[in-house]
Amino acid sequence: MMFAPLSTRTLTMLAVAPLALGLAACNKSDSGAATAPAGSVAVVAPPAGKAWAETFTKTEDGDGIIVGNPKAAIKMVEYGSLSCPHCAKLAQDGMSALTGNYIASGKVSLEFRSFAIHPQDIPLTVLARCGGDDAYFGLIEQVYTNFDAMNSQSKEQYDQASAAMKLPAAQRYPAIADALGYTAFFSARGLPEAQQRQCLADLPRAEAVAKASEAISAKGINSTPTVFINGSKVEGSEWKNVEAALKAAGA
Repeated sequence: MMFAPLSTRTLTMLAVAPLALGLAACNKSDSGAATAPAGSVAVVAPPAGKAWAETFTKTEDGDGIIVGNPKAAIKMVEYGSLSCPHCAKLAQDGMSALTGNYIASGKVSLEFRSFAIHPQDIPLTVLARCGGDDAYFGLIEQVYTNFDAMNSQSKEQYDQASAAMKLPAAQRYPAIADALGYTAFFSARGLPEAQQRQCLADLPRAEAVAKASEAISAKGINSTPTVFINGSKVEGSEWKNVEAALKAAGA
């Protein structure tokens, strides 16, 4: 069970008022073909004692985190929702190959931008960021890997989460996380409950997610996942489309 998409009300209100967006949707498209193949990009060795798949760098604006060689010739940017089943499918189908082959080679970097299109994206993103930069991608991968189980809430849980959205702002996100089972999920993956509650009650964290999502929407991005490779949008949201575009770019 999933909340309805947020309405066109300003996203920054999400941190202090009940949630609603609708600017974006979780969509799946198989259309489009890859561009003509480019010359192959050379493998880049990571620094001694490190692996590119375990190298994390914040973007200049601090809204995104890059995994891989920050100077990679092929830069992949994904705008994804942590409550989007098509984003989960993309990760389930492609994350192993993306990290194990392309990112590990030093040819490709991945920047993930969380795009809040449903109310639960706010606490999910806050919790994924709560463990620090090095834990961020691992927690996102856990969310997507376990997506079906995480989103199989009962009507009672859904009703509790809906009621929680009407609570004062500082109480809202901890209550939503409890109702939907997120607190237990992240606790089982090494994020202490006390730390989670501290992050969820910190309103500037929620406001940052909302403002970043508002900025994404202002760019004209209106569906998730939306993937760009070296600034060119990938047509089609399945792994086969993304991998074809990576190969076309020389990966």
